[in-house]
Amino acid sequence: MTHYLDHAATSPPTREVLEAVWPYLVQVTANPASVHTPGQQAKEGLERARATAASALGCRPGEVVLTSGGTESDGLAVLGIAPAVVAARGRERHLVTTAVEHSAVLEPARELERRGWRVDVVGVDGEGRVDLPALSELVTERTALVSVMHANNEVGTVQPLAGVSQLCAERGVALHVDAVQSAGVLDLRDLWSLGAPAGGVAAVSVSAHKLGGLRGSGLLAVRSGTPLEPVALGGGQERGRRSGTVDVASAVGLATALSAAAARREHEVARLAGLRDRLVAGVLEVGSQAGVTVRLTGAAPGPERLPGHASFVLPGLSGEVVLAELDLAGVACSSGSACSADSDDASHVLLAMGLSDDAARTSVRATLGWSSTDADVDALLDALPTALTRSRL
Repeated sequence: MTHYLDHAATSPPTREVLEAVWPYLVQVTANPASVHTPGQQAKEGLERARATAASALGCRPGEVVLTSGGTESDGLAVLGIAPAVVAARGRERHLVTTAVEHSAVLEPARELERRGWRVDVVGVDGEGRVDLPALSELVTERTALVSVMHANNEVGTVQPLAGVSQLCAERGVALHVDAVQSAGVLDLRDLWSLGAPAGGVAAVSVSAHKLGGLRGSGLLAVRSGTPLEPVALGGGQERGRRSGTVDVASAVGLATALSAAAARREHEVARLAGLRDRLVAGVLEVGSQAGVTVRLTGAAPGPERLPGHASFVLPGLSGEVVLAELDLAGVACSSGSACSADSDDASHVLLAMGLSDDAARTSVRATLGWSSTDADVDALLDALPTALTRSRL
């Protein structure tokens, strides 16, 4: 039996999601753009899913653009909104983001830079929290777009988005928020309320497979009145904002996952936070008993950290060996973002937080989700002493 502690990389689909999508995999399978009866049945299911997702987000159904996942949603926001704002509102080709964003934001930002844009990257403090005074100095009334994530995937720190959004609103600047890691446990209705047509939160990215939905499914909520140029051209689906035949089953799964997460949020946040706190305390105690320096990365356990997120660095040890030993013991953890697992580079998030290159390479991340139990935490703590002993450099 594997004890799965890598929900930040992906969460297994929940039973309720699998039951909801099944009819759209085997019965209602027509193209929702078709005008015949089967097509209209598919369209009805699609629009019902869109409305359900919108309700969970606090936006209107027409503001939901369905995508293939978080990466496409982030790319559509940066490459679709920023140039459209320049064209529609006469802003400068200026984008502001942070040093700890996911590559799904940073790579599109670099693409804009290659196109001649000015891209400013704001630093963070030692817990991964954005430097608000520095952000304030960079964002002007001429800035096209600001992109700041809701919560970090590698260290779990929740960003002070009320302050970020207020700053953007005061200057009439659109704010894009990558909520891929937060959607399952934080209330995105509160997030959406931080925006208005004149500025603040204008777009929010969500990915289904981080909260018990299906892989390859996501959305970008785009506030009405926010300019958006399509990035994928073709048949003009999603009101011309994202071409391509929509996967109805995946959309139903995403809506089901979002709705279920909203319904159980209060209980689930408390449950996950309890598991996380026991895990963090246990790892630090095991490290102390083994004579190993173990440092928690990111914000301290509490409201400024995702409830199911624990991340550490182990200076002087081999993080890779620790993970391999845990895996042999049937415990699945990670070293950080699954999207950069094949890279030899140290985590850009940990480097931005001030860690040395050597320390950043010793990271271990254990993340909890809907399927996590006390037994999973126990398995990690039982296997960790041996893993630490065998990983000394």
